[in-house]
Amino acid sequence: MREAIDEFRRFQRDKEVNSQLYSKLTVRGKVQVKSSDIQVGDLIIVEKNQRIPSDMVFLRTSEKAGSCFIRTDQLDGETDWKLKVAVSCTQRLPALGDLFSISAYVYAQKPQLDIHSFEGTFTREDCDPPVHESLSIENTLWASTIVASGTVIGVVIYTGKETRSVMNTSNPKNKVGLLDLELNHLTKALFVALVALSVVMVTLQGFVGPWYRNLFRFLLLFSYIIPISLRVNLDMGKAAYGWMIMKDESIPGTVVRTSTIPEELGRLVYLLTDKTGTLTQNEMVFKRLHLGTVSYGADTMDEIQSHLRNPYSQMQSQASGNTTGSTPPRKAQSSAPKVRKSVSSRVHEAVKAIALCHNVTPVYEPRAGVTGEAEYAEADQDFSDGNRTYQAASPDEVALVQWTESVGLTLVSRDLASVQLRTPGGQILTYCILQMFPFTSESKRMGVIVRDESTAEITFYMKGADVAMSSIVQYNDWLEEECGNMAREGLRTLVVAKRALTEEQYQDFESRYSQAKLSIHDRALKVAAVVESLEREMELLCLTGVEDQLQADVRPTLEMLRNAGIKIWMLTGDKLETATCIAKSSHLVSRTQDIHIFRPVTNRGEAHLELNAFRRKHDCALVISGDSLEVCLKYYEHELVELACQCPAVVCCRCSPTQKAHIVKLLQQHAGRRTCAIAGGFRPCDQPLLLEERPGWGIDVCVLSISMLPGDGGNDVSMIQAADCGIGIEGKEGRQASLAADFSITQFRHIGRLLMVHGRSSYKRSAALGQFVMHRGLIISTMQAVFSSVFYFASVPLYQGFLMVGYATLYTMFPVFSLVLDQDVKPEMAMLYPELYKDLTKGRSLSFKTFLVWVLISIYQGGILMYGALLLFESEFVHVVAISFTALILTELLMVALTVRTWHWLMAVAEVLSLGCYVASLAFLNEYFDVAFITTVTFVWKVSAITVVSCLPLYVLKYLKRKLSPPSYCKLTS
Repeated sequence: MREAIDEFRRFQRDKEVNSQLYSKLTVRGKVQVKSSDIQVGDLIIVEKNQRIPSDMVFLRTSEKAGSCFIRTDQLDGETDWKLKVAVSCTQRLPALGDLFSISAYVYAQKPQLDIHSFEGTFTREDCDPPVHESLSIENTLWASTIVASGTVIGVVIYTGKETRSVMNTSNPKNKVGLLDLELNHLTKALFVALVALSVVMVTLQGFVGPWYRNLFRFLLLFSYIIPISLRVNLDMGKAAYGWMIMKDESIPGTVVRTSTIPEELGRLVYLLTDKTGTLTQNEMVFKRLHLGTVSYGADTMDEIQSHLRNPYSQMQSQASGNTTGSTPPRKAQSSAPKVRKSVSSRVHEAVKAIALCHNVTPVYEPRAGVTGEAEYAEADQDFSDGNRTYQAASPDEVALVQWTESVGLTLVSRDLASVQLRTPGGQILTYCILQMFPFTSESKRMGVIVRDESTAEITFYMKGADVAMSSIVQYNDWLEEECGNMAREGLRTLVVAKRALTEEQYQDFESRYSQAKLSIHDRALKVAAVVESLEREMELLCLTGVEDQLQADVRPTLEMLRNAGIKIWMLTGDKLETATCIAKSSHLVSRTQDIHIFRPVTNRGEAHLELNAFRRKHDCALVISGDSLEVCLKYYEHELVELACQCPAVVCCRCSPTQKAHIVKLLQQHAGRRTCAIAGGFRPCDQPLLLEERPGWGIDVCVLSISMLPGDGGNDVSMIQAADCGIGIEGKEGRQASLAADFSITQFRHIGRLLMVHGRSSYKRSAALGQFVMHRGLIISTMQAVFSSVFYFASVPLYQGFLMVGYATLYTMFPVFSLVLDQDVKPEMAMLYPELYKDLTKGRSLSFKTFLVWVLISIYQGGILMYGALLLFESEFVHVVAISFTALILTELLMVALTVRTWHWLMAVAEVLSLGCYVASLAFLNEYFDVAFITTVTFVWKVSAITVVSCLPLYVLKYLKRKLSPPSYCKLTS
C-alpha cells in the first residue's frame, strides 16, 4: 500500500511537470505548448528562473553580451552557475522574428550519456558563401537545468528519453536491510515448522478419514506461527526510528530519505568516504605562492602587495597610453630563460596570470535606482566591492581570484570577449579574450589567449595539474619537488605558465583551430591536436597552493568510528600526496601506524611482486592509486581485497566514480559485511528532479552515472547507491547525491551519533521487536497444539472470533510495539564507549541461537498455560478458555516488562491501557466467558498461579544470567 501511494504521488508529480506551459515561437507569433508536446525542431522561449524542458541549442538571449547563466544543480549536482553562449549568427539578427527569415539548419550528434560534451554545427545557407559555425557544450541548454539570467530562445534537438538527463537516469536498487533478510530466513524456518507440526498431527490421527482436509485445517489452526503482523510492526518501527533521527536536536538538519534501512546504521563494518566536501569543507583558502626561488605564505602576502604596487604605480605616473610598465617588453619576454627577471616583475607576471586565466565571472546584484543610468556611470555604481560575488565551476578558481583581489589586482568585469582588472591604484586594465580552452578531466588543464588592449600584446596563459603541466613548461629543477612538498602539507596545487604569441602565430593558430572545430568526425582529437601545438616550451610562472580545510571534529569522529570497529576507506580523485596528507592530518591513519604506499604497477608481474611486498607488512594502512588498483583487480582481485580488508585503513587516490562503486561491490562480495558510503558536497533538494515524456511512471531521484569534476555532488552517486547504506553531507556543491543518499546529515561529525546512538538502538529494538512478535504467535500455536493433543488430535480451534483478533491487536499490540522506545544504555554512554557498537556487527541480538531460545520460551509458556488451565478447570469447558486466555494476556504483558531494559512512560501507559482494554472487554464477551465465573476469587487465584508459573522461572533465569554473565552495557551502567 505504501509503495502504491508513493507511486501514485510520483505519477501526479510527473503529470504536473509534463503539463507545464512554455512559449513556442512560430511564424504567426508565440503559442503556449505543454512540455510533453514539445518536438524536435521547435523554437522554445524560456524565461528567467524557468526550467528548460528539453535539450536545446542556444540561439538567442535578451542579455546584451550574447550569453546567459544557467543553474545545473538538478543535473550534475553543482550549485555554481554555468555560462552559456548563444550562436553568434542568430544572436546578431536584429529582431526575434528574423529567425524565420533565414534558411539554416543544425547538425547534432546522436544522443549520448556525457553531459560535459557536445559536437554539432550550425549552418546558414542563404548567405554566399554559407556560414558554418561550430557548436560545443557551451552552446547547449540541457533539460532540467534552470535559466538564471535573461530570457533564452533555443531550438530543440533532443526530447524525452533522448535527453541527457533521462539517459543518465538509473533506477536506484531497492535496498533491503540485513535484519530484514535475517527475519525472512527465520520466517521460512517457522513456515517449515508449521507444515511439520500439521503433518505430525495428521500422522498421530492415523490418517483417518479425509486426512488431507484435516491437514489443511491444522495448517489454518497453527497459522499464527507465521507472524503476519511482523512486517507491519517493523515498518511502523522503522518510521518511528526515522522520526526520532530527524527530531534529534544533537544532529539538526538530518533527513531520513530511505525509511526501510535504519537498522543498517547499527551493523556497519566498512565506511567508504570521499575526501573533498566530506572530510574537508570544500572551502578553499589560498595558502602558498611559489616562484621557484622564493615562496610566499599567509604571513608574507603583504610583500606581494608591495611588489604589485611598484609596476602599477609606474604605469599610472607615466602619460596616458604609455604603458611600458604594464608588461615587460616583447624582447625581454622572448629571452626570458636567459635574462633573470627581478622578483617584483616575476610576482607581477604570476599574479596577473592568476587574475586572467580562469572561468570566473563577477556578478553584481542590481540595486534600486541604478538600472537607468548611463553606461559610463556603471563602473562607479555597480563595481563596489561589497556588491560583488564570484561565480565559477570550481571553488579552487574562486579562491584564486579572491586572493588576487586581496593582494590588489581585482577582477571587476568579464564577458565573452573581455576581462577587466582593477590595479592597486584604481586603474582599469582591459584584456580582450581571443580564445578560451576550458578544463576537462582528460586534459587536467585550462587555458586562455588574451590581447592587452593597451599594448596589443597577445599572451597564452595556462594553468593545470602538475602531471599535465610538467611536460609543457620549460625545463626546471624545482617544480616536481615543490609540488610534493605542498601536497604533503595537504595543499591542492596548480601550475601556472604563459607563452607570448606574435600576431602571425595567433592568426595561423586561429585558422587551424576554427577548421578543427567545424569537423564532424573526431572533432575532439583534432581540436586537442591544434591546441597542443601551442603548448610547447611555456614559461613557468608560479605554483599555487590552495588548502581545503578539514570539517569540524573530523579527528575525534574518525577515532570514535575506529574504536567502534569500523574500518574506514577513503576513496578520492586527488593525487597521492594530498590524499596521504589528509589521511594523516584527519587521523584516518593514526600516528603510530605505518603507511604502505603501493608502487605504480602496469602488468601482472609487477602487481604480483608488489602484493608479496605488501603481504609481509602487518597493521599498516594501504595507499594505492586508481591505475594500480585496476591492474591488481584484473589479475589478483581476491588476494588484493583479502589483504586490504585486514588493513586498519585504506586510501585509494586518483579514483574514478565508477571505480568507487566497484570497490563497494567488491567489499560486499568478498568480505560479506555491511558497507556504508559517505560523500559530501550536498544540499537538500527543494524540488524533485522530474523528467518529461514518461506518463505513468516516475522515480524519486535522477542519478548521473559519472561526473567529471572532483568533489562534486554527482561524483559519488554510484558509490552511494552501490553501498548497503548511503549517507550524504550537505555542503556547497549540489543536490544530486543528496537525493541518492539514504540519510543526509549537515556535518561529518554527526555520523558518530547517527551510528553509535540511532543505528545501534534501531538494530537492537528491531531485533527485540521481531523476536517478540514471533514469540506472540508461537505461544498461542503451542497452546493450540497442546489442546488438540489432549482432545484426541481434533482439528478444533481453541479460541475463536474476536479473541484471536483482539489477541494480535487490541490486547498486546501497544505494549509489544512500545519496545521501539527501549534502550540498553543512555545516548551519552553509547557515544562515550563506541566499543559497544562493535558487538552489534556479530549479529548476536538476532540469530538462530536467540531465535531458538524464544522458541523454547514459547513452548514452555504455551505448555504451562494450557496444561495449567486444563488441570485447574472444574465444570465447564468455557472456564478453560477464560482461565487460559486471561493468563496468556497477562503473560504477554509481563514478558514485555521482562524484555524492557529502560522504562519509558509510554511503555507503562501501553501496559496499563492494554490491560484496561482487556478487563473492560470481558463484560461484553459473554459468548466466550462466563461473567459470573470471572468475578470469583477462584478465577483470580487460578489465573495468577498459572501466570506466575509461566513467568517466574524466566525472571529468575534472567536475573542469574545478568549476575553471572552480564552483557557489556550492564558493566557500564552499573
